[in-house]
Amino acid sequence: MRKTRTVQASIFENYADHETGQEFKAISRFLDEHPEFCDWVELDLRTEDVFDTGRQGLTSETVLRCGLLKQLRQVSYKSLAFDLEDSASCIAFARLPYGHSPSKSALQHTISQIKPETWERIHQCTVDVAKEEKIELAKTIRIDSTVCDSDVHEPTDSSLLWDCVRVMVRLILEAVKLSGVLKFKYHNHTRVAKKRAYKIINTKGMEEDKVDLYADLLQVTSATLTYFHHAHEEVINNCTDEKKRARWLAKYERFKPLIQKVIDQTQRRLFLDEKVPAGEKIFSIFEDHTDIIIKGDRKIQYGHKINLTSGKSGFILDIAIEEGNPTDID
Repeated sequence: MRKTRTVQASIFENYADHETGQEFKAISRFLDEHPEFCDWVELDLRTEDVFDTGRQGLTSETVLRCGLLKQLRQVSYKSLAFDLEDSASCIAFARLPYGHSPSKSALQHTISQIKPETWERIHQCTVDVAKEEKIELAKTIRIDSTVCDSDVHEPTDSSLLWDCVRVMVRLILEAVKLSGVLKFKYHNHTRVAKKRAYKIINTKGMEEDKVDLYADLLQVTSATLTYFHHAHEEVINNCTDEKKRARWLAKYERFKPLIQKVIDQTQRRLFLDEKVPAGEKIFSIFEDHTDIIIKGDRKIQYGHKINLTSGKSGFILDIAIEEGNPTDID
């Protein structure tokens, strides 16, 4: 059960006299002037798993404020959970009930449900207010480009194959629980895949010296993919819980093409001696939208190139996300 707005737990909201505390207070006042933001977030938080009875979750207002607080502080969910327990200013801004401290998993689960379209809608409303109050007239603008890193590890072929195996094994074990029966011969290759991946990383020399190790790791990954297909059939034929079956099948449809792509790009690069174009590569099966960005002679970054448009006041008016790192065209 989730409410839209927080019932005020105290008549006092304690914000620090520090400039950051006063900034929180000003933003809080702005949010109070626009209650429609909470209504937009509530639409995103409405899921089939939320019931009218039972324990009340975080209100839509608190989820929105916690999401904003995470961005303002530029912290992880773990650090955000600490701030919401330790800082009076953060507690007041988030409108948390007295004595309630959400865990990092609860924060991640709820904040991540706010759709990008909702954040864009909130930002556009803020831009309109800035224009109406003549804070930013947008008569003079500036465009800056930067890279926003994805939360991924260094994407080597061996680490990607290891990711594929452990994800497939996890989903296969879930499928066994859902179907309640195991009608196909199955071997858990997690341990051997991990050993091969680490041996590839720690083996000195050129890639040619690691071909046999890669061949073994590819064989293990392909065998696990076959088990993955069998698990798919078992879930379809034997799982009676429609909701759980739909969730598992959604994961299958998401990861299957990504895993096939990782296998394909590894085979092309190592065994067919092809130079796979960056646009045809995948750098993470978890953050599959990640691009490779090479900024001149500087280090390689994995994420997205973004163009920020700001006004004379420094207010961000617009953002454009590029695909890859396209060459500038006159």
